[in-house]
Amino acid sequence: MQTRSSDAASRPARDFTDMGTRRFGAVNWLGLGTLCWREIMRFTAVWTQTLLAPLATAALFLVIFTIAIGPTRGDVMGVPFTHFIAPGILMMTVIQNAFANTSSSIVIGKVQGNIVDTLMPPLSPAELVTGYLVGAIGRGLFVAVAISAGIAIFLGIMPLHPFMLIGYVILGSAFMGAVGIVAGIFANKFDQMAAITNFVVTPLAFLSGTFYSVEALPPVLNEITHFNPIFYLIDGLRYSVLGVSDSAPALGATIALLSTLAVSGIALAMFMRGYRLKA
Repeated sequence: MQTRSSDAASRPARDFTDMGTRRFGAVNWLGLGTLCWREIMRFTAVWTQTLLAPLATAALFLVIFTIAIGPTRGDVMGVPFTHFIAPGILMMTVIQNAFANTSSSIVIGKVQGNIVDTLMPPLSPAELVTGYLVGAIGRGLFVAVAISAGIAIFLGIMPLHPFMLIGYVILGSAFMGAVGIVAGIFANKFDQMAAITNFVVTPLAFLSGTFYSVEALPPVLNEITHFNPIFYLIDGLRYSVLGVSDSAPALGATIALLSTLAVSGIALAMFMRGYRLKA
């Protein structure tokens, strides 16, 4: 018994301060999970703003366009006009909310001075980007489910390819969530964030085939639209719901995925450098 006691006493005390730090190939799962949970709770705590309001906005778009244009507009790509714009409105609402989730989280943290609470824990830049993107994807999926249910109930539209629809919603949420991270890091004030939203995000979302087929555009505008990643997201989701599209779904998914990886890489580099995050 004395030998065991002396052996135990001779062992070095375990350094609990090392818990949570990362080694090569390891992931701080506790920290990552906590960040993901925090980002999800951010929008579920105010669900009337983040979930109910987008549903009401999407419904208003459908009602207004149906009343104003629907009766006089013929079929678009072989489907009724109201059915044609419904998937576009769905994706537009999803990506706008995914962008708002990440950008507002970072900007609010910077303005209130508590962004340090996110940066100080032992989380790598990749884990920070992943945590924010999980929150954006979660909000995008919640919004997509709500709007899809409304479309199914009131328009009778059921998606032809439901798994493809889920894939495009995740991809669109991840892309605009990454854009939101970049915008949130870049902006130091709310008015800067509002300028990015009003002059970059909103035009890209509206001028991407949401309410029309790009085949109806003049040749120059048609070509320009094909450089907009959001066009492929809306076009791909429209195919997953209605089976019609302006471009090949596989091509659109590839471009959207590459765009998501590129913007996520920029966000990762910003966190690694501490760009506009360090005082």
